[in-house]
Amino acid sequence: MILLLTLLTSGALAANPIRHSNPVWQLAMNLNPADGHTMGYSTGWADDSSIGNEHGALSMDFKDRWVWMEPADFIAIVRHHHGEVEAVKVFQFNHWGLSLQKRFSEMNPGRRVVSTGGPIQEEIAEDAKNIADDPIFGVGGDLAFNWGYSDNGHRIVLTGGHLSAENNNDDNTHGLGNDFWCDPKTGVSHGGGVWAHEVSNIQDCPLASCRHVRVQGTDHGSGAHLKSGPVYGNYAIYVSRDAYHFPGVGTELALEVNAY
Repeated sequence: MILLLTLLTSGALAANPIRHSNPVWQLAMNLNPADGHTMGYSTGWADDSSIGNEHGALSMDFKDRWVWMEPADFIAIVRHHHGEVEAVKVFQFNHWGLSLQKRFSEMNPGRRVVSTGGPIQEEIAEDAKNIADDPIFGVGGDLAFNWGYSDNGHRIVLTGGHLSAENNNDDNTHGLGNDFWCDPKTGVSHGGGVWAHEVSNIQDCPLASCRHVRVQGTDHGSGAHLKSGPVYGNYAIYVSRDAYHFPGVGTELALEVNAY
């Protein structure tokens, strides 16, 4: 059984005039917050590097440099366990024809909201746990990339969560690809990544009054406020030029996934 929250294929969805008969999603990145490799703000997002290999593409941190450099009009973020879909959100980018590398390279000024109208598809397994504070599935709104403020940076956040003001050093924005001590406009981490962390849960833990930032897994720096916690799943990022629907809960993932 699944809980189908949202599926919009008209109105807010401005359809690509060219549709393939069997559109395909391509795996661009996978995040495992407990594999011993920290995908913080500075690691891999804005360059053309490869991370990991195809054998561990859905079980370890992974980035396909070729997919990362291809133009993408739609993005799906999938929480999964051992390659089986547990939750998925699909967004249409505001600006078409740009690669993820291009989008994540735009750090100065950064703070870009890259979709409008929220997800065009959202599905969550009825028996899914740890949804309320999940950084992707526990909040609503649109996708924002490169959310920088003071000396903090977050690669993927949702506008329904707390988005810190540009000059407010509150360490209180949470998402995927995070660092509480970096230059968010250049992507350089300070202190050897001491405050980098891969997946941070939704919480209200401002720096002035809170010293217990809950993160998923163990992939984080040695900053004293970063506290390891349960892994809610791997987070896979798929992109497509023309697929606006992602197969639902229970689907077995692969490097390429047919939309239907």
